[in-house]
Amino acid sequence: MDVLDQGAEVGEAAGFAERIKAETDAAHRATEQSRFVGDLLAGKLTSAGYAALLAQTYFVYETLERAAEVHANDPLAAPFIAPELIRLPSLAADLQFLLGEQWRAQLSATPATARYVARLEEVAFTSPAAFVAHHYLRYLGDLSGGQIIRRMLERAYGYDVDGLRFYIFDEIAKPKVFKDEYRAKLDAAPLTADEQARFIDEVNLAYGLNGALFADLEADIDRYLVK
Repeated sequence: MDVLDQGAEVGEAAGFAERIKAETDAAHRATEQSRFVGDLLAGKLTSAGYAALLAQTYFVYETLERAAEVHANDPLAAPFIAPELIRLPSLAADLQFLLGEQWRAQLSATPATARYVARLEEVAFTSPAAFVAHHYLRYLGDLSGGQIIRRMLERAYGYDVDGLRFYIFDEIAKPKVFKDEYRAKLDAAPLTADEQARFIDEVNLAYGLNGALFADLEADIDRYLVK
């Protein structure tokens, strides 16, 4: 899954946003190798497989968006928090569409998802920089590679709006402008060199957690394959 968009080559005077992309590229590419996501986007899995992915995603965003409430007035984190990014209601709507009214009772976190959530609980509520690192990976990815995923799911499964609300940002009229502004905020973030290095480490860690989430789903892929 392409969870982060590709941008310009990093030059000698690269800003922090470009450094993040360059120094997390290997982890990004490793995450893209998921067979589960590849089969899903190729239409080889049932709708239950897609629901399984959204279910694990729900746990991640539920935790991340609770952390956002904690940092609403923090000088470092607050500039990145925008109501138009909130995904939890959209995830809930998609899961209800796919699983029915009792969707919530059907959710169960895999071990990898539990570890992902545990990391968010550990750092995202107490460290504004760590929160932004996770926020960056998820939401900038949703606005970038997530839009490609949306179009592929439309083609593979015939979804229109229902089932794809997670990827639809009705309140962001110009995603490119929004992403450029987000990157400018990263460049302007008041982080020391050591803090920037820890930020990049956290993004790399988040990629690994995301990859493990996919791997857990892949371990059970046979139950989701179209027969």
